[in-house]
Amino acid sequence: MVGRIPVIDVEPVLETSANRHRLPVKASLGEPFPVRATVFREGHDRLGAEVVLLGPDGVRRPPTRMRLLPTVDRHTVNRYEAWVSADAEGPWSFEVQSWSDPIATWQHAAGIKIRAEIDVELMFAEGVLLLERVLKGLGRSRDNKADAAVVKAAIKAARDTKRPAEARLAQLESPELEAVLTTHPLRDLVTVEGPFPVYVDRPRARFGSWYEFFPRSEGAHHDPRTGEVVSGTLRTAAERLPAVAAMGFDVIYLPPIHPIGEVNRKGPNNTVVAAGEPIPDDWAGSPWAIGSRHGGHDAIHPDLGTIKDFDAFVETARRLDLEVALDLALQAAPDHPWVAAHPEWFTTRADGSIAYAENPPKKYQDIYPVNFDAHDYDHPDSLATEVLRVVRHWMDHGVRIFRVDNPHTKPVAFWEWLLAKVRATDPDVIFLAEAFTKPPMMQTLGAIGYHQSYTYFTWRTAKGEIEDYLREVTAESAHRMRPNFFVNTPDILHEFLQYGGPAAFKIRAALAALSSPVWGMYAGYELGEHVAVRPGSEEYLDSEKYQIRVRDWAAATAPGTLGADLTSYVTRLNEIRRAHPALQLLRNLTLHATEEDHVLCFSKVAGSDRLIVVLNLDPHQTRETMVHLNLAALDLAPGSSFSVHDEITGAGWTWGEHNYVRLDPWQPAHILVVRGHG
Repeated sequence: MVGRIPVIDVEPVLETSANRHRLPVKASLGEPFPVRATVFREGHDRLGAEVVLLGPDGVRRPPTRMRLLPTVDRHTVNRYEAWVSADAEGPWSFEVQSWSDPIATWQHAAGIKIRAEIDVELMFAEGVLLLERVLKGLGRSRDNKADAAVVKAAIKAARDTKRPAEARLAQLESPELEAVLTTHPLRDLVTVEGPFPVYVDRPRARFGSWYEFFPRSEGAHHDPRTGEVVSGTLRTAAERLPAVAAMGFDVIYLPPIHPIGEVNRKGPNNTVVAAGEPIPDDWAGSPWAIGSRHGGHDAIHPDLGTIKDFDAFVETARRLDLEVALDLALQAAPDHPWVAAHPEWFTTRADGSIAYAENPPKKYQDIYPVNFDAHDYDHPDSLATEVLRVVRHWMDHGVRIFRVDNPHTKPVAFWEWLLAKVRATDPDVIFLAEAFTKPPMMQTLGAIGYHQSYTYFTWRTAKGEIEDYLREVTAESAHRMRPNFFVNTPDILHEFLQYGGPAAFKIRAALAALSSPVWGMYAGYELGEHVAVRPGSEEYLDSEKYQIRVRDWAAATAPGTLGADLTSYVTRLNEIRRAHPALQLLRNLTLHATEEDHVLCFSKVAGSDRLIVVLNLDPHQTRETMVHLNLAALDLAPGSSFSVHDEITGAGWTWGEHNYVRLDPWQPAHILVVRGHG
């Protein structure tokens, strides 16, 4: 039923189409998010609206007044907005409350009539009645003593017929009285719309820098006697963690560390063994082909070590303020223990064989996809229950973040079940969806509980498509999914990096790290690794997905090398991110105009922290342009001039609304802090 003062089209709201069941929208501790609604009423009387948050403790927080937005088109008529934030983690909700505003109605009428000498004393008398209601509402509380004095003075002025009407009216329109009336409004005919659920996650769900490496490559070396590659271990991988922490990363993400199947094992560069031929002993296999005679998803590859070694790895990371993210890949090698014990968990083909994974024309003969459709999730022998057991096993060993491989190939209903089970007991556990798929699936996975999502960022390289995508992920879909901007992955080496030269690596890192509060990179990015297996492919040559890579990190990052320069640049980006609260939020990005198709400009503001980023998107040549700023988005007055400081070079300038910029590819970004204005 429509309320007395109608409230419609509330945002953000997530509803399932089947039964209008409301899902919680995304928020995090200390993160402001916007609530918008269309509020209107009959006639010409004024109205007010506000947002009220209800916390996990059941206590309503003080209301936040909504402001009327400018009318741009028919969709923005009578549109109100307020930015609110939660002060605790957990399940929240919000209400939009609307009401008839007799004070504002009187102020509007009095301002016209009294100045026109129409019903002057009648208007003052009506004003007094309203102010007396406000005064009564203030009561005798000491906290309201100063406000009550302002109201009493206004009542006295309204009744003082010896003073000119203009002077009496001026006191009733004073900023001091307006502040009191805004804080203590009269609310008639109150309408409440809601509640609408919100879930407030811990800050790491919103902000963090991720680094991915394969433990078997960290510490790997060639046997000096045989020349064969010797696998790294969890112990040698832990020795790499101080360097990762020194670059300013918050999360160390490990691909699967479980036993790798020996049946149909893949070789270097995705090589398949010829029919009837034995698998070479030196084929390491794909970590995503999980399971062998050594165990399954709850086991560790024997070459990497033991569960004690994993515990030591997690503890080393913790001491360095790194969180460990573990890959959750729900699939099995043909010799996984699940295959023999539970063949019903897989799809059987007409010839009786179990179907292996395919994405035609690609074939993954070393992997069997699992099938959830034939099982009651809560049954003790179900695949779903086994997956939950596996997740809790790794949670018990210190893992509080999971990167989920290909979640879009499993039922959404299963993920909603699993994530709800984990959240009910361990709400701090974070899940990242690696779902490069159609937007409805990506956004639905976010809506049903995934905390972060891979995105199409890697394939957005031109200015126009970057701007469109930033608008989408920071405004249009931010309540459904949080983007994690990975600049590269073991699967994705975009042609921009293949052919852009060293400058391309700085450009993409700066764009990801400064536009999204969550970003990530895969090991080797800081070395400028850029060679694909073949032209037109996004696969790395000698990909770590299929083989162990031996790197000499000390030599590759020695002073004067490309690795040293890129490592320094990435480190500086992460330092800037940690120093500036504005870069730790998602919804606060504003795009600004430039006259050059290869130069992008955006700003981020959080209170007094204001940054402007200008980025040359061309890795091959210097670009120059005029940058035209939206000063209002920077909380600056029209015509302002202000000083800016470049966080990369240390240079400073005086800027205004229109500014000349010249950026070469090797120093592609201005990261400008607004320090003062006049």
